[in-house]
Amino acid sequence: MDGLRVVPTWRHGRERLYVCLPDGRNIAWYDREASRVNLLGADREDDVMRALGPFITGPVTVGPPPVPTPAELARLTLHPDDDLAPNRPGEALLVALDRDPGPARRLRPDPRRRALEAEQAVGEALDRLDGAGWHALHSVPLPGGDRIHHLLIGPGGLFALHSLHARRHRVTIADPVVTVGRRDPRPLLRVVRAAADRASYALTAEVRPVLALVDPAAVTVPAPPREVRVLTDTQLDALSHQGGVLKPADVEALHATARDRNTWGGL
Repeated sequence: MDGLRVVPTWRHGRERLYVCLPDGRNIAWYDREASRVNLLGADREDDVMRALGPFITGPVTVGPPPVPTPAELARLTLHPDDDLAPNRPGEALLVALDRDPGPARRLRPDPRRRALEAEQAVGEALDRLDGAGWHALHSVPLPGGDRIHHLLIGPGGLFALHSLHARRHRVTIADPVVTVGRRDPRPLLRVVRAAADRASYALTAEVRPVLALVDPAAVTVPAPPREVRVLTDTQLDALSHQGGVLKPADVEALHATARDRNTWGGL
């Protein structure tokens, strides 16, 4: 096998098998999902295919790596500190709780932990749409300490989602006021719309606002709120059923722009 090693890795949720020289340099990789072997040098094709032989199932395409798109080039040149894509759902709350966990004993649960639970539930639901051509970003920071809980980008357009913990509570929505159980009413829909408006300005594209309710006992909406779509965390996959708004190249370009922290600094 000429000393070649096959090293499995996962990148962006996709498995790749890298073929490495003894000194660790990569000379090829096998993308199982695309059924393609990408060669960095055609002179080692026979050696690479022998090394990958035990791992390849079915027919594959062999050739040089595809030319990166402008969106991919932008992502590759993005500094890791400026890349928002690795943010976990509730990233800002996770950091805040790590810095200040609060007293060990409390009379009431820390509201930050309820909010974190909601963002994690919604974020996990959105991340499951990744294989359908959608991208989700979480905890997108905005100037002034505000943030967009989740930004979803895909064939059906762009959505700014605000997560709200409502477990076992009745939720009543009378635009712009949202009431959860016996909590004080809040003009939350103004916040949801404002976040979507700021995202639209930053990305120069229409971003639609969504209020995501996590595990409510019941939802009462006497009249449809202006512009804002109200969904529960179990209904979020309905967003992926919309299509025909953005082409794949547009989705990738908008995702590359949105994941750059510098995009949001001038709002």
